[in-house]
Amino acid sequence: MSDFRQQALDYHEFPKPGKISVELSTPADTVNDLALAYSPGVAEPVREIAADPNAAYRYTAKGNMVAVISNGTAILGLGNLGPLASKPVMEGKSLLFKHFAGLDSIDIEVKHRTTEEFINTVANIADTFGGINLEDIKAPECFEIEQELIKRCKIPIFHDDQHGTAIVTAAGMLNALEIQGKKIEEAIFVCMGAGAAAVACMELLIKCGAMREKIYMLDRKGVIHTRREELTPHKMLFANNTDKRSLEDVLEGADVFLGLSGPDLLPPEALKLMAPKPVVFACSNPDPEIRPDLAHAVRDDLIMATGRSDYPNQVNNVLCFPFIFRGALDVRAGVINDEMKVAAVEALRSVSKEEVPEQVLIASNSKSLKFGKDYIIPKPMDPRLCKRIATAVAQAAIDSGVAKIEELPKDYLANF
Repeated sequence: MSDFRQQALDYHEFPKPGKISVELSTPADTVNDLALAYSPGVAEPVREIAADPNAAYRYTAKGNMVAVISNGTAILGLGNLGPLASKPVMEGKSLLFKHFAGLDSIDIEVKHRTTEEFINTVANIADTFGGINLEDIKAPECFEIEQELIKRCKIPIFHDDQHGTAIVTAAGMLNALEIQGKKIEEAIFVCMGAGAAAVACMELLIKCGAMREKIYMLDRKGVIHTRREELTPHKMLFANNTDKRSLEDVLEGADVFLGLSGPDLLPPEALKLMAPKPVVFACSNPDPEIRPDLAHAVRDDLIMATGRSDYPNQVNNVLCFPFIFRGALDVRAGVINDEMKVAAVEALRSVSKEEVPEQVLIASNSKSLKFGKDYIIPKPMDPRLCKRIATAVAQAAIDSGVAKIEELPKDYLANF
């Protein structure tokens, strides 16, 4: 057993099993405290909520509570290992919500026989929470699950594997293209992978200016094109009318490679086919489609990003999802819409261009960080992220008409 494996197991077992717990927010020390907390005092907020469901935001923890829900069918790089095996990951997401955004969070693992059964389970408990983070659900079921829950629930539903990945990818991609002197609307994209994250990334990049006809998406069978049969509806959206069939065919003259597939699938020699000053996001975890050292050995003019923390430019969902929910819940948004996602992209990329605080350098073990090829997205421990992204998302929710609160409180920024 490796040292790191044992450290990971010990971390989850000691000082007590798991990573989260429940704490009390009000006193419970006296007879009077208990009378207020439970019977008979609890009857008063019950009556208020029965008369007006919105009162739940005043008298319960609903407005600061996110559920992290999974069926364990696509556990981060490990596959379909079932609901219970996903629990350490879901507890981890709850930890991140609390640590980075001050949101209380509870993990829920659902065992079900059909997609409809999963949807019904989540829809039936949704009103308990201020928002729901769906996690580690395989494609294509994840698309149906999210869309149906958005229709049926009155709170934000957000599949982080899709949209969290997309937001961080889009922020880093726009910055990388800017550094390379390229315009997103003119760039040719090659996306290796056609799962939930890949589809969400490309759809959000299109909303940020990319042209659908300049996107080549590949799955296990090669290039997704208009003459292929039995494509899922989501793959059909990226079926290109082209005679190109192989990775090498589509890489010829391409400006961007985005990998959301598997390890070592991008041959170093294939990079030579790309246009000058390419952008390469190899985001397969834990092992990227191509290692940065191999990529840089072939091209010295590229910008490289991965999903790993031991290389520059880590595409990490924690850069956005806690803060998106923070902003959404603060204005009681009913959904997380495209306007809120794009606002998060712009807020995230803007932080990269500012001077990096000393505390971030220390926490990231960096001597210096400056906007450029090796620093296109912020570090997760940057304290500016919560304020910047939450505020942008909250304001976008208000402006787009999906918030129940009409304007941000004057002292809103003082909360961060």
